Amino acid sequence: MDANLLDYALIAIYFATVLGIGFAARRRITSSLDFFLAGRGLPAWITGLAFLSANLGAIEILGMAANGVQYGAMTVHYYWIGAVPAMVFLGIVMMPFYYRSKVRSVPEFLRRRFNGATQLLNAVTFAVAQILIAGVNLYALALVMEALLGWPLPVSVVVSAVIVLAYITLGGLSSAIYNEVLQFFVILAGLIPLTVLGLMRVGGFSGLAERVRQSSLGEGGLHTWTHTAGQNPMQAHWIGIVFGLGFVLSFGYWTTNFAEVQRALSARNTNAARLTPIVAAYPKILIPLVTVLPGMIALVLFGGWGQSRDYNDAIPLLMRDLLPNGVLGVAVTGLLASFMAGMAANISGFNTVFTNDIWQAHLRPDRDDRHYLRVGRVATVAGVALGVGTAFIAAGYSNIMNYLQALFSFFNAPLFATFILGLFWRRMTAWAGFWGLLAGTVAAFASYVSYKAGLVNFGTELNASFWGAAWRSPWTCWCPWPSRSSPRANPTRSCAGWCTGSARWTWRTTRWPGTPAGTALPCCSARAPSPWRP
Repeated sequence: MDANLLDYALIAIYFATVLGIGFAARRRITSSLDFFLAGRGLPAWITGLAFLSANLGAIEILGMAANGVQYGAMTVHYYWIGAVPAMVFLGIVMMPFYYRSKVRSVPEFLRRRFNGATQLLNAVTFAVAQILIAGVNLYALALVMEALLGWPLPVSVVVSAVIVLAYITLGGLSSAIYNEVLQFFVILAGLIPLTVLGLMRVGGFSGLAERVRQSSLGEGGLHTWTHTAGQNPMQAHWIGIVFGLGFVLSFGYWTTNFAEVQRALSARNTNAARLTPIVAAYPKILIPLVTVLPGMIALVLFGGWGQSRDYNDAIPLLMRDLLPNGVLGVAVTGLLASFMAGMAANISGFNTVFTNDIWQAHLRPDRDDRHYLRVGRVATVAGVALGVGTAFIAAGYSNIMNYLQALFSFFNAPLFATFILGLFWRRMTAWAGFWGLLAGTVAAFASYVSYKAGLVNFGTELNASFWGAAWRSPWTCWCPWPSRSSPRANPTRSCAGWCTGSARWTWRTTRWPGTPAGTALPCCSARAPSPWRP
């Protein structure tokens, strides 16, 4: 169904609200701390919803629906294996390290533990990753606008980028976070009717299951663990799922990705910071119902997947064919909200890391605070402009989630191995951190190039990310192993408060968040099908 005046009116009201929040937040920006970390004054429920919304971008909605079409129910591993456990770990173990240290970013944490070279390497790779991911968000939104509203790709990209640029430049992280809370509810308001109407069209859950069995996925499209030692739609082995996705990729993303950690760092105190990812973990368990399930519905309603149709088109096709006017406007607004939440997380993370960890730490130190506030705003403009350019790289992938997982395996998996070793092993030297991070990153690119060149065969591009992450970490771990002639890092300078002593303190001071964290994991495991279920 084509959009009409009512649908456009709903979209216009949403744009006006988003910009209004940006103008309101501008009045609170008086320092670089206000701009980059919202003055560290937000409650846990605000930062928790923003934490979740920042991840629930157009990439996840379109990408997970695309995975639902291509791989079926196995896609839920991204949530129950690849997200919730790592989010709980972040809240209980990692956030006290981050928040008590008063660092403004993950690279700054690495500088204190290792050295400036490690900080700079991580800052540069993180900045590049955020620009590339922002481009994926732009491309995902442009697909929807082109399919539903008839807007050409360049127009969709530029209009949406200008809106995000306006409210982040005006209000900084405060504007981004308050908009992300609003956007979370708008996203659900768009996706829930789409899922319900889709289920009604296919005859409910039983009708969907029967039609999936008759599709190209067959019986395997309905199971998550069955045949994970043999043939399955994802061609993934349980070792790759558990250790590649469940450990390296998930923990590497959720515990070291500053675009997510930044939301928790803006909390008002340590307890609020620890609760931020734990609060987000509860709704994360149920998100597959509005992302993966619509993809499986699209699988049985439309044909030609992977041939005449791209997997990325699943959500736009459902919205076009199922939603009436008015509801269509709400759904399009929800996708706009998801895009803006995702891109705002990328750009706010980029401007913070560029300003604090590249510009201030290595290029222009010892300037006044207003100088860095101006640089942050200029970096925001530059980040959005570069994101527009990288949107056309994402256009070369029929499933943007494959591209996104490749980026995560390049940048997050090596960082996680370096970070964990440095955190819990006092003997790891400062330069070992740098060389370990560099070796892991180079190995990540080498494995991906080998797969694309046909030198190794992982079956599917997604499985290549799982296995690649699982064996890249040893490359990262190998370099930090100190030789007898290697000078050890001075514990009083680079390890005090950052290593095993702090780990013991962390467990003693996390009693209050322990109750919600302890219930999130059983909720997740209760919904995961047993590995031995036929």
